[in-house]
Amino acid sequence: MLFQILMLAVFFTSAQAQEILTVDEAVQIALKNNYDIKIASNDSEVSKTNKSIANAGMLPKIDATLTQSNTIQNTKQTQATGEVRELENAKNNSLVYGVNLGWTVFDGFKMFARYDQLKSLEKQGEVQLKMTVLTKVSDVMTTYYDLVQQQQLLKALDTTIVISKQRLKTAENRFTIGKASKLEVLNAQVDLNTDFSNLLKQKEVFETTKIRLNEFLARDVATDFKVVETVAVDDTLKLVDLNALVEKQNPQLQLALINKTVTELELKQVRANRYPTVKLNTGYNFNRSESSLGFVSQSAARGLNYGVSASVNVFNGFLQNRNEKIAKLQVENATLAIEQQKQTISSQLASLFQTYLTNVELAKLEESNEAIAKRNLEITLDKFKIGTIPTIEFRNAQQNYVNAIARNSSAKFQAKISEVMLNEITGNIKF
Repeated sequence: MLFQILMLAVFFTSAQAQEILTVDEAVQIALKNNYDIKIASNDSEVSKTNKSIANAGMLPKIDATLTQSNTIQNTKQTQATGEVRELENAKNNSLVYGVNLGWTVFDGFKMFARYDQLKSLEKQGEVQLKMTVLTKVSDVMTTYYDLVQQQQLLKALDTTIVISKQRLKTAENRFTIGKASKLEVLNAQVDLNTDFSNLLKQKEVFETTKIRLNEFLARDVATDFKVVETVAVDDTLKLVDLNALVEKQNPQLQLALINKTVTELELKQVRANRYPTVKLNTGYNFNRSESSLGFVSQSAARGLNYGVSASVNVFNGFLQNRNEKIAKLQVENATLAIEQQKQTISSQLASLFQTYLTNVELAKLEESNEAIAKRNLEITLDKFKIGTIPTIEFRNAQQNYVNAIARNSSAKFQAKISEVMLNEITGNIKF
């Protein structure tokens, strides 16, 4: 009964008007504020903006031009009749302006391959954004659950300090009435000081972790909050289901597949250089010129021009063969990268799942151990109050209880982190 009273005293003493931050709220804040996520989002938007038929070279290009040129020269002309005409500071002016259109209508289907490549690069940007989000959400959740176990340990240390104070008070009373030596009082004081020291160290770790979480959330690092201590571990995950999710959702594998598509389209663009390129051109221009000396002193012309041009690469020093060979090797490397990525992810998943199974079992075991240690401390505390056990036995029970809480919190933390990592590798984190 005394033990429960002490626990309630610790709870009401430590309760303060602090923000209660849930893990879901932390994730939502990170999605909104985290700088890495914002940067990845902008990069994805760049890839999306780049996907256009104009960027692929499918649309014509229209230019408006204007050229004004003036010269002042000392001019001397000898005509066919032998007559010599000479003029100093002769002025010549020319003005040309108009609108011209150029359009590549055929380039060996390179423009179509380029457009497909831009679409693949857009998907690549989306997957990279998803991978960044998964990584940062995983970091937030890991740090959050780390705070949960530390907060639980802080409460346990608070409890043991209250108990140590009761022990010191009991020892002092026993010393006053002559039933205990001064040594018992000193030992109780030393143990209480040790508990205070452990509490201070744990508070430092707790506050440092809070700063790191606030950094992930991209908010004032001094923002104070408390975390929800209830941690529910999903112990129903199956390896066969996780393998199926990896095939469909793992962002690293998706990036490898997209990269292969990009290299294949690059090969198509290289091969397109073997075909002719056909361009259409047209324009409407105005030309006006003035000359101080010559057969024509002034002229003007305006009108439409149009035409077609075609070119084909006949020989470029075997560079075409070289470029195609390199592009084929890049496709082969992309294919090998997919197989390598599959093997790496399969190995990681199997290892993580084995760790997950172990941590889930440890969490169940340590929860039972904490209950036993708590009951043992309750009995030991009652016996210590009536003086039927030595102080060393009471201290051992007290430390065993704190250690049991620490191991239980750590086991739950490790089990939850294993679950988070499995969801991250399968791309199945909910947010």
